[in-house]
Formats: sequence, structure tokens, C-alpha cells
Amino acid sequence: MQDIKSLLPHREPFLYVDRLEKADETEIVGYKRFGPDEYFFKGHFPEYPVVPGVILLEAMAQCGGAGVAASGRLGDSLFFFASADKVKFRTQVRPGDEVKIVVANLKVSKIAIKQSGKAYVGDKVAAEAEWLCMVSPKDQLK
Repeated sequence: MQDIKSLLPHREPFLYVDRLEKADETEIVGYKRFGPDEYFFKGHFPEYPVVPGVILLEAMAQCGGAGVAASGRLGDSLFFFASADKVKFRTQVRPGDEVKIVVANLKVSKIAIKQSGKAYVGDKVAAEAEWLCMVSPKDQLK
């Protein structure tokens, strides 16, 4: 698989995908290990640090975007979060946990990407959601 930084415009500390395992027309599988030094652990329950739910949602969307970018289907484009639906947080993600993210492409077009996904810690679902991203070709953003 390609280097994740060649697929996403995000950079630390806001890059929440370490690697992709699979990226085809229907499914994307990626991983993120949340190390103990993540910036948000200092303020998000410092006595009992957990990954914020919004970070898990962002990680799922980034994984989905990286998978679509890896396919090359939409050329040199950026994908912008437009909406999130059916968001549920099921179990905590703690420092040191590796999250497996499984994303389904529901619809991919030149103007929008609709996806659903689940984030797992081990065999437990930590989060699940559906989301929509708007597509903008980079040459139209200047």
C-alpha cells in the first residue's frame, strides 16, 4: 500500500491513520495506534485518558478518504466532511490501543463520497457511523 501521507493532506498532530491494509471499490481497511503521548490525552480525562469520540469519527473518515485516494478514482481532489449520521460510541479506546477501521463505500461520485464504518479495538466495536464528504478538485480550490 502507498504511504499514508501521499494519500491524505493531514499531518501530525491531526493525522489519524497509520496504514491501509486494503482499499478496493467496496471496502477499505486501515489502522491507527493511539500512543500514550497523543496531545489530547493531556486534557481529555488526564486521570483516565480515553480517545475522544470525535477523534474516532475523524479517523474513520480519514481512513475512508485515504482508501478512495488510493484507488485514484477521483484524481487529485480533497474531501471535506459534510455530515455524520448514525454515530455511536460503544467502547473506550485507551492509550496504546490499536484501532482497526473498516469502511464501506456506499456511493462515490465526482461531487460526494458516502461511507459507513466501524472502528474496532480487538474484536469489540468502539465506534460506528455513516458520513458524507464533499469532493473538491485541488485545481478548483485556488
